[in-house]
Amino acid sequence: MPPVRLETQPDLERAIAKVVKQDPRLRTILAATGMPALRRRDPGFAGLAQIVVGQQLSTASANAIWNRMSQAFDPFHHDSIRGATAARLGKLGLSAAKIKTLKLLAAEARSKRLDLEALGELDADEAHKILTALHGVGPWTADVYLLFCLGHADAWPAGDLALQDAVRLGLNLDSRPTTKAMAQLAEIWRPYRGAAAHLWWAYYRAARTSTKII
Repeated sequence: MPPVRLETQPDLERAIAKVVKQDPRLRTILAATGMPALRRRDPGFAGLAQIVVGQQLSTASANAIWNRMSQAFDPFHHDSIRGATAARLGKLGLSAAKIKTLKLLAAEARSKRLDLEALGELDADEAHKILTALHGVGPWTADVYLLFCLGHADAWPAGDLALQDAVRLGLNLDSRPTTKAMAQLAEIWRPYRGAAAHLWWAYYRAARTSTKII
């Protein structure tokens, strides 16, 4: 059976209804946030490249660099990145490590050894394993790609700090859970961990703006 995909807002709402039924603790989280909106990005090489560009950067910095990248290479295609010099990419704001990663990913896409869109048909753990075997693609990058670019309903970015803080607050934990602990906590939410992530991110945003939650 193919994995559940979050392609539309109704898809997300159905998945959240199911995950809340599986774990009644999430009822209070949903009540505090309301139904979150579905967040999607472009799939394929451009989508993964944008996530790589944003690794370990503030949202503002990541957006600024990506805007320069997308303007410099329009349309954005793996062949363009393969042919670009490191000096040109560096002037756009990319670090040497990210340049290396993007060029290697472009080569994988060019050779068709990597079919990024087909990963959405795989089990989340299997797709995660394929992505993290690529140079420069860590667990967070892999799961964010699966969730936002492919709409994989079971992708779970366990290392995301905002998710960790939201879970700490929402489940009244003594400290921010580790990535390993987050993976264990999310087992009850399978196969809708990605829907749970949307809910927890909404809770995190609400917590930052409301004294009622904190």
